Amino acid sequence: MILQVSDLSVSFGGTQVVDRISFGVDRGRTLGIVGESGSGKSVSSLAVMGLHRTASVEGSIVFDGEELVGAPAERLRSLRGSRMAMIFQDPLSSLHPFYTVGDQIAEAYRLHRRTSRKVARERAVEMLAEVGIPAPRQRAREHPHRFSGGMRQRVMIAMALSCEPDLLIADEPTTALDVTVQAQILELIARIQADRGLAVIMITHDLGVVARVADEVLVMYGGRTAEHADARTVFKSAAHPYTQGLLASVPGVAQERLVAIPGSPPSPLAPPPGCRFHPRCAHALEVCTAEQPALLGGGHKVACHLEGAAP
Repeated sequence: MILQVSDLSVSFGGTQVVDRISFGVDRGRTLGIVGESGSGKSVSSLAVMGLHRTASVEGSIVFDGEELVGAPAERLRSLRGSRMAMIFQDPLSSLHPFYTVGDQIAEAYRLHRRTSRKVARERAVEMLAEVGIPAPRQRAREHPHRFSGGMRQRVMIAMALSCEPDLLIADEPTTALDVTVQAQILELIARIQADRGLAVIMITHDLGVVARVADEVLVMYGGRTAEHADARTVFKSAAHPYTQGLLASVPGVAQERLVAIPGSPPSPLAPPPGCRFHPRCAHALEVCTAEQPALLGGGHKVACHLEGAAP
């Protein structure tokens, strides 16, 4: 695998936000990481990118055979952008308002390729064309506010892929977009992945996005792994009550009303004992309130004392 994460834990000032999660992704494959806000999805991806300056990161993050936990900051900077890249959910705040999009893509390219400004500008135009922005040479001279939300996201994809990385992490890349533009962005990422053999991690709370793009799904809750299996298994045979609740909350053709999961996600400052989902689980047993369930299973891993009891 190009990326293998094992027993990853992330803490801020003694507060544990991610608790011993493990996952991997290979070239040409997509891992979907799903969960509500605060589940630890983005924190985990930022740890992979080496972007936590003040956090305590434990466990193992092996990228193409190289251990990144404990690696020098200079080495992590050299990998970010060149071999690992990330797309964020709000491109307007990620792009600098004072510089043209072409200059920003060119700057990212020159940082890793040490090439001339002219070559970098041509690379920026080439990348804008690749992600489907019309009149790329003209649009490269424009500022971010002149682009729609979908076009700004395409610019971010162009910037992320300019150095042809092996791993792309997309953190809620379609959250602020309408359904039509969302589909276009997902199709764009899938096409580029197929062309380049990229490994992709898609972080989202939207199971529709996961169903569309993921080969494998990791469901997170309260900083821990709730369920982990291939996408088909998760959607056909979800075993964890939380995963079942997420699936039940997705609108269906014959569904008269949405089924919400009661309660709120736990705070990392005061997580409940035992299974962190038990305060919201209609099937919780006494053991759920006291003991943390182990993550068991081979190809289909589930952390639940109920052993896949249906709701």
